[in-house]
Amino acid sequence: MQSRFEQVSGSTGNGRGGTPQEVGQGTLRSVAKTKVAERTVEGAGFVVRRPFPTPGMDHFDPFLLLDHMGPVDHAPGEAQGAPDHPHRGFETVTYLLEGELEHEDSVGNAGRLSAGDVQWMTAGAGVIHSEMPSKRIREQGGRVHGLQLWVNLPKRDKLMAPRYQDVPSARIPVATSADGKAKVKVIAGEAFGAKAVIDTRTPIFYLHFSLQPGARVVQPAPADYNTFAYVLSGEALFGKDEVPGAESTTLMFQRDGDALSLRVPEDAKQGAEVLLIGGVPLREPVARYGPFVMNTRSEILQAFEDFQSGRFGVIR
Repeated sequence: MQSRFEQVSGSTGNGRGGTPQEVGQGTLRSVAKTKVAERTVEGAGFVVRRPFPTPGMDHFDPFLLLDHMGPVDHAPGEAQGAPDHPHRGFETVTYLLEGELEHEDSVGNAGRLSAGDVQWMTAGAGVIHSEMPSKRIREQGGRVHGLQLWVNLPKRDKLMAPRYQDVPSARIPVATSADGKAKVKVIAGEAFGAKAVIDTRTPIFYLHFSLQPGARVVQPAPADYNTFAYVLSGEALFGKDEVPGAESTTLMFQRDGDALSLRVPEDAKQGAEVLLIGGVPLREPVARYGPFVMNTRSEILQAFEDFQSGRFGVIR
């Protein structure tokens, strides 16, 4: 399907040789806020870079959390993960960039993620889940690098049956811009005419762009979506005002247009790896405590009662 937005090439006359405020029938969004990820400890003791939630930002509806894990090189016997823990009321999206992860849960699912793979887990009514570096990495050492995004579920789906979408890298669509300077891996949504194979409960896009110097991209973003970019590596310019963002920076966009722009200058010494993520806000009450995300305090208390009474099951 041909998008009405296309990759932009060359100077477009905004006075700085940057991105236009309007492209075709679309209007570019402004950057509302930038935030450098904070370092925190998760699971059994591994360090992550976390843009949100933080004391100044609880969530970014419908997204609840983004953790950037690594890259870290573990010595033999050093690797830590997230052993048995419960979830209810939301989805976890694990995207592994390097290394190997093993997972299993209380409803009988088990598997392994390798570099480039994605697991989209819908916890729904509740599961006990374990996510660990592979046995090989735990015993022999090795590099682990990845991301985990938490996506809130609407009230209607909070207690749905748990489900998994384990998608190997080979099945995730990849597309390239006409000039070959931008490549995108389409985890959810659509970009450059490529459509994701992963099904989402609410409208969401999750795009991993690899940009060479000189790359310039305009990505459709429906006007009602909340959207943000996260810079994995390198530096790029974002939005109609070309706000700079470097590694570990999150840029939240205003809802003042229906397209997102990102560009790496022609004279940049290196390219950039950028995530573009967006979704329709649920606009529902959020009650959260640790691994439970519901709509009311009483539902959180019920989640604790169900967990402590063993209704989530056990990993065997």
